[in-house]
Amino acid sequence: MKSLLKSKAALLFLIGFLVMSVFGYDAKACEIEMKIIKGKKEVYTPGDTIVVYVQVTLTHRACPEAIKKTKFETNGIKVIKSTQWKQTSTMDYERKLMAVVTGTKNGKLTINAIRTCDKDGGFGSLKIESVPVN
Repeated sequence: MKSLLKSKAALLFLIGFLVMSVFGYDAKACEIEMKIIKGKKEVYTPGDTIVVYVQVTLTHRACPEAIKKTKFETNGIKVIKSTQWKQTSTMDYERKLMAVVTGTKNGKLTINAIRTCDKDGGFGSLKIESVPVN
């Protein structure tokens, strides 16, 4: 009876291992969240100032990339100043960006935060609307 139970347990383990091998698992990348904490509106006009809160949660204990290597790309928005990164817990960092709306022809504005590394990296985006600029 014991050998039958051991055989069933071994078979279940093997099936589980094969399922994980074939289908894999999602290795989550760094989670990056952004939100406007000051100057929030439905539609912005050029010259409006906003403050954006950025939170990065590392999903790998030993991240090979420093938090300072997080890159920001903007479209229709110009970052005029920012705070330094602040570590709020073992895996969490935060920062604030002050930005001015410069506008775009189509009225679509974005701030993207990008982390690149060999362990998936991370990406976060904040999208807002503005009055189109000629």
